[in-house]
Amino acid sequence: MGKQGLARAVVATVATVGIGIATSGPAHADHQDTGPTPLDYVALGDSAAAGPLIPDQDPNIACLRSDRNYPRVAAEALGADLTDVTCSGARLSDFSGRQFGFLPPQYSVLDEDTDLVSLTIGGNDVDLVSAALSCVNLLREPHGDSCEERFTQDGADRIAEDIEAWEPELDRALTEIRDRAPDAVIVVAGYGTYVREGGCWPVQPVWGRDADYIQGSVDLLNEALERQALAHGGTYVDLAEVSVGHDVCAPPSERYLEGLVPTSVAAPLHPNARGMAAFGEALAEAVGAPARPEESL
Repeated sequence: MGKQGLARAVVATVATVGIGIATSGPAHADHQDTGPTPLDYVALGDSAAAGPLIPDQDPNIACLRSDRNYPRVAAEALGADLTDVTCSGARLSDFSGRQFGFLPPQYSVLDEDTDLVSLTIGGNDVDLVSAALSCVNLLREPHGDSCEERFTQDGADRIAEDIEAWEPELDRALTEIRDRAPDAVIVVAGYGTYVREGGCWPVQPVWGRDADYIQGSVDLLNEALERQALAHGGTYVDLAEVSVGHDVCAPPSERYLEGLVPTSVAAPLHPNARGMAAFGEALAEAVGAPARPEESL
């Protein structure tokens, strides 16, 4: 579904809900018209959506979920009622199972009244963060070990293979979301541009070729997310494009994503508050909210 089609779908959903409320049952004497019913928005996903350590954190400390993450920013821009079950460390299995053994499945908050669903997922399923951490080299080449060589030895690319094997799971997950929330607009948000081409050793202590390999792996995961989003009639929000020039090599005041040693209150290798603001605005704009000037982010 294209951007214009998505916007029309959301407007139609709001209009239908509003008409249903206006014509169901007698009006109370003190009733005042408060306008269209807000979108029922459900946010699913992992730490890239949850915002670990970004102030302020949800009282449910198990998920390290920020009240300034991109779902909250998007909900405010859209005037939506948000149910946010994003959780740091989440995998697709936590959509249907109990993360940490006690959290309700993320699917459990979806129903036929859900108007909008967003999700970012997959990084933990293919262990991208641990892969990136294994690429750290404090010394220049050739004094160290290349993670690109390690992951691509014998002519195979282990991370690429893991992504390919995982994509059918995403296909099934999006089918489940559609079954549980049949009228919802589904928005899949990808992962950002974490590091620019060639890296920036020693600012971020990863060799250039290894930085390119890790970002290339993120790009492969994003391609899978985009394919499946479109295949299920949803839309894809390209956060890699939004974050170009705002990667871990950028000056601290311009970063949307933090490096190995954060320069703002956020988890390493995760979006910071500035990034979440930009990502939330991008998602809201994809759904139909007007864009805000860049300087206000």
